[in-house]
Amino acid sequence: MPSVLIVGAGFGGIAAAVELRRAGLTDVTVLERSSTLGGVWRDNTYPGAGCDIPSPYYSFSFEPNDAWPLRFSLGPEIMTYLARTAKKYGVAPRYGVTVTGAEFRAGQWHVSTSQGSHVADVLVPAVGQLSEPHLPTLPGTFEGPAFHSARWDHSVPLTGRRVAVIGTGASAAQFVPHVVRQAAEVTVFQRSAPYVLPKPDVEYRRWQHHMFPLERALFWGVGEVAALGIQGNRPVAKAVAALARHHLRRQVADPRLRRALTPDYPIGCKRVLFANDYYPALTQAHVRLSTDGIATLTPKGVRTRAGTEHEADVLIYGTGFRTTDFLSTLTVRGREADLSQTWSDGATAYLGMTVPGFPNMFLMYGPNTNLGSGSIVYMLERQARYLRQAVALLAEGKSTLDVRPEMATAFDREMRQRLADSAWAGCRSWYRTESGRVTNNWPGMVSEYDRRTRTLSPSDYVVTS
Repeated sequence: MPSVLIVGAGFGGIAAAVELRRAGLTDVTVLERSSTLGGVWRDNTYPGAGCDIPSPYYSFSFEPNDAWPLRFSLGPEIMTYLARTAKKYGVAPRYGVTVTGAEFRAGQWHVSTSQGSHVADVLVPAVGQLSEPHLPTLPGTFEGPAFHSARWDHSVPLTGRRVAVIGTGASAAQFVPHVVRQAAEVTVFQRSAPYVLPKPDVEYRRWQHHMFPLERALFWGVGEVAALGIQGNRPVAKAVAALARHHLRRQVADPRLRRALTPDYPIGCKRVLFANDYYPALTQAHVRLSTDGIATLTPKGVRTRAGTEHEADVLIYGTGFRTTDFLSTLTVRGREADLSQTWSDGATAYLGMTVPGFPNMFLMYGPNTNLGSGSIVYMLERQARYLRQAVALLAEGKSTLDVRPEMATAFDREMRQRLADSAWAGCRSWYRTESGRVTNNWPGMVSEYDRRTRTLSPSDYVVTS
């Protein structure tokens, strides 16, 4: 029976481990550098942290949860669900183990960690795309407490204090309203305005729990239609953009503030946000929105390019993650090269999972598998299913599966061509590398990904016995 080593115990790592165990494959080890599972839901404890995908859809199809309290659940409830799922299927990660490198030699993966070494037949990196916070390089030094939203410092009091927030992405849209309710003054520094849609959240009543299968199917369909807009369907894109503009007009009366909050790029190019309280928070008398651009940090605050210094007691970065630096915390060496060399022009993998020259390595949430619309949990289930087929093939007496270079090259070419015609090609975003390549996102519908990953074709691989 092949041995499998999974790096990471977020949704991706747990999805892979559970799928293998459900298939009767028990030689599975999950290594996690932190003290508990959860991935982004463990790391992001800022006030208001929650999911912008409806809970019945943001859960495993084989493990529905009939106890979701909200349509858009908060972090603690998601953590509870993931921990319960792992326990039910016998997945017990080894915590406090940091994987530093992996090398393929003599037909196996030799993995180095902070707690010694491991040897496995199959390596499954499941470290995600949102695990390493991004801190912008700004000149100057701020003397007060400063932290990233994914490393929220709960020991720092905000009540009655002046708070500067850098960034207006998905995390900021959730925590800014909470900060505004506590702080005496808040200054939000915006580089580009996000599109914000109303969030159709509800507190579920007991009778609605019986409707979860229908709601899951409904939001799957909504996601598929929205994906058409990102792919270039103009009527869909125009309809969603009109809804966002209506939401802005309804919640922001001040024309000057409304202009500052109006995006100047095609909808879908950057992540579309869902919030009912973000715009109202920015209209409060003690809140300022700065769009002048940051020139430097100062000991007492932030100075903009217009020369204005905004004094602050606390600085919070809502600046997202190092999303295009796939596996940057690991040194992974295949048959002949390091993965960093192979990906020097941007990360790419066949079906988002396999890389030529790195046999028996299957990525979870790898390049070109992120979504602009839909549930990433749906995608992770498909990747886990594909992994299970690969391990089953190896269990039949095969030694290695190494994706054929021509298959990977053709797939990468397809991704580049399709993504060049998508909304993501229209502006700078966290989906793109500095060179302009969209390395993160899947260019189609999730139903297409389901179809293309449903059956592993051995002919796509160089198979050795």
